[in-house]
Amino acid sequence: MIGDQLARVALSILVFQRTGSAALSAGTYALSMLPALVSGALFAWLADRFDRRRVMVACDVLRAALVSVMAIPAIPLGVVAGLLVVVQLVEAPFSAAQGAVLPEMLGRRYEAGQAVQQITGQLSLVLGFAVAALVVTDVGAHAALGIDAATFAVSAILIRAGIAPYPPPPAAEVSVGSRWRRLWREVGAGAVIVAGDRQLWTLVWLGWLALFTVVPEGLAVPFAQQIGVSGGWIGVILAAEPAGAVVGAMLLRLVPRIWRLRALGLLAVGTSLPLLGYWARPGLAAALVLLVLSGLCSGYQVTAGATFVQLAPVAVRGRALGFARTGQVAGQGIGVVLGGVLAQTAGAAGAIAWAGTAGALVALAAALTWSRRHPDTIAAALPAEA
Repeated sequence: MIGDQLARVALSILVFQRTGSAALSAGTYALSMLPALVSGALFAWLADRFDRRRVMVACDVLRAALVSVMAIPAIPLGVVAGLLVVVQLVEAPFSAAQGAVLPEMLGRRYEAGQAVQQITGQLSLVLGFAVAALVVTDVGAHAALGIDAATFAVSAILIRAGIAPYPPPPAAEVSVGSRWRRLWREVGAGAVIVAGDRQLWTLVWLGWLALFTVVPEGLAVPFAQQIGVSGGWIGVILAAEPAGAVVGAMLLRLVPRIWRLRALGLLAVGTSLPLLGYWARPGLAAALVLLVLSGLCSGYQVTAGATFVQLAPVAVRGRALGFARTGQVAGQGIGVVLGGVLAQTAGAAGAIAWAGTAGALVALAAALTWSRRHPDTIAAALPAEA
């Protein structure tokens, strides 16, 4: 994750420096997210058909090779963009396999482990964002891509050495039909199971709200220029929300599960609400405070994600999780693109303010829906916490 942030920031800074376009800068950032529109549906099923450790290792090895090619200075930017799309397509089976292994590995400790993973991930974002701009300035974009490739190789080694094999569950019986029909059943299983379960669908809705709160991240470079800062301050702006998320996730672990579930809707609204402060065109200090507050509330994503995995049927857990994560990542990409387009006319701060307004309204609807799903009943249906 640290390497990925280096790569994203490197490409975003280069594009903005060369074009001066907030839309193109945000679009480049979103290019690392938008392929998830199709990748989860097409490839997440691999996590339910092959040994999950092998799936994760194979994905990391492939991504290390692809990013290594991207790091070659002579490679045209168009080819780099194409390879970036392929790299993101490979993310879906990795995430699905990782998400399916954790509940099997941890059992009753799953939600606690999910919180540890979320906090570690957010700390990685903080570190990656905090040093990204300085690293790119010192070593260049291609060297940053080389570092990203090395992190994938290290990840593959750690997974191969530190995780036992995890064979997939027995495949569900599939009716006789053409090869394409059977493939379609594999591809659509995750979406079908989520769409048919109101509790799972509401949890997915709560997770997908990240498409609004990611806009400040995608517009960090043009916003920094708008308020007259550059260099390392770009990394600080990018790191503010993940830093708040780390603290929020840690604080939520001190609260009993029943209260965490009851607060999901309220915290979802609170994640977008601070972004309304951008209507006042904040300076650097005020913007950092608003982003940290947004991050504090976003800690609800840990509980929402863990609850979703525990409620999903084991036989299609990888595909259901792949569908949910695909929508979340793709939604973030769409949010960044739309924010970049809006920033061309409304400015970066205005675009973030509009995103916060829309996000708060949609989150309010999601919160009302969640309250009707009876969080107390859901809590009683989950495995006891260790």
